[in-house]
Amino acid sequence: MGEKEILEDTTRSTGRDALKKNVQAAIALSGAIRSTLGPKGLDKLLIDDDGRTLVTNDGVTVLETAKVEHPVAKMVIGASSLQDKIAKDGTTSTVIIASEMLRNAWELVVQGIHPAVISRGFRMAEQKVIDAIDELSLEGNNDLFKKAVISALSGKGHDSLKEIVSELSLKAVEIVSEEGEKIDRSKIKIISQTGSSIKESEVIQGLVLAKKRIASSMPKQVKNGDVLLINGGIERRSFSSDMKLNVTTPGVLESFRNKERQMLNEQISKLRNLGVNVVACKEGIDDDVKSELVKLGIQAFRRVSKSDLDLLSKSCNATIVHDVMSATKENVGKCLSSSNKTLGGLEHWVVDADGGGTTIIIRGSTVDVIGEVERCFDDSLGVVCQMFEDGRLLPGGGATYVALARLLRRYAETIPDREQLAIEAYGDALEVIVRVLAENGGMDPIESLLSVVSTQTNLNSDRQGLNLYTGNVEDMVDSGIIEPLGIIRQAIIGATEASISILRIDDVLWAKQDIEIPELSGN
Repeated sequence: MGEKEILEDTTRSTGRDALKKNVQAAIALSGAIRSTLGPKGLDKLLIDDDGRTLVTNDGVTVLETAKVEHPVAKMVIGASSLQDKIAKDGTTSTVIIASEMLRNAWELVVQGIHPAVISRGFRMAEQKVIDAIDELSLEGNNDLFKKAVISALSGKGHDSLKEIVSELSLKAVEIVSEEGEKIDRSKIKIISQTGSSIKESEVIQGLVLAKKRIASSMPKQVKNGDVLLINGGIERRSFSSDMKLNVTTPGVLESFRNKERQMLNEQISKLRNLGVNVVACKEGIDDDVKSELVKLGIQAFRRVSKSDLDLLSKSCNATIVHDVMSATKENVGKCLSSSNKTLGGLEHWVVDADGGGTTIIIRGSTVDVIGEVERCFDDSLGVVCQMFEDGRLLPGGGATYVALARLLRRYAETIPDREQLAIEAYGDALEVIVRVLAENGGMDPIESLLSVVSTQTNLNSDRQGLNLYTGNVEDMVDSGIIEPLGIIRQAIIGATEASISILRIDDVLWAKQDIEIPELSGN
């Protein structure tokens, strides 16, 4: 049986034709978000099947929301999503650089350079770039960190919003950070409230939960508390299935009730013996138990979500138990304080513990405003966490990309084989960032790029980049336009991986299958 007969129900693209279509798909995807890059980038209006709208200029949000069917486009989106997961910024840059690498690679293929040779050249260039980035970096401090966060939020709101978000993000991460430890972002809780100004947003040390104690006569504040977390409740047991009981003797029903009260009293005695004074339950707490908990001076909360119990467990170093009777002294956690506070007109439970934990309360006038601010906080927190773990920064405004491209051209001159052309193409692709930034800022992209390159060369400085606010080529560090090293590094790595993966595809097979009704077998 021949190959043609085997693949008769398959649409197939091979060789240059397959590569050309794949490159076109990547370039088309890049074109969809190209205009969102930088502080002068424009927004996209996204409308889903239900007519709901979302205005954003976050590249990964646009790509993940859009319905993209092409497999190669999905590969590029995957690189952008990974960039968002790891660095929380640079998602648009990843896609733009990857598509430019593929565009330049296609021109080499047309000239007769094999994709395998181009892939090797790209890999050599990537290694050279990764090694050079460390030499271009500078050590950060709190002032530079704040400027880096504001740069990361460029184009995502007005100046006052970026100022507020950067300050609150830095404060929140500083509270939960521990020297030499990886920052646990789950210890930072975000609560949103509508009806107020963004300027009223705040950071509160401790975990804030939208809960109030079950009885107002319970202590409003507990200091140095012993905390018990229950993945259940303190209430009468219900039958596990529907059933009927026929009561034939008058005292049977009363004996049931006495037994229930006895079991509740046993749980109260257990709490007394454990010495806890703060209790949080995932399920309910029986009304008959309230008065006893008040007498014991216990602060109790019910209907606490499992996710919040997990946060409390980390913060208070407590072990979640299934019921009171199975609890031991080792399961009890500690908190510095447990109190009720009124925030935004609603009562909240605030828990501060040695295990860390902080809450950002976001306030805004409308639900749409809150949504956009939450996305800004998500990005800024990711950037701040990365800077606290690795304090190295790089000049922004395209300066680092141009410096790396200049380095690659000098490096390419030392390579005698055809990989030299691929390394030069790789360097050209990195310069696309400056061109797109200028284009989105209403400037001439070619002239802007040439100005940055010539200024870096003449001043022998790798910090010269494009300041879109002034339209001039300036020292980016002095201008406060800087980026975390991890963002640029991951963007280059992600773009390289995506472009090489696509370059290595020389055969695309689309299977055609008609809808079939499965045969049913029976006796």
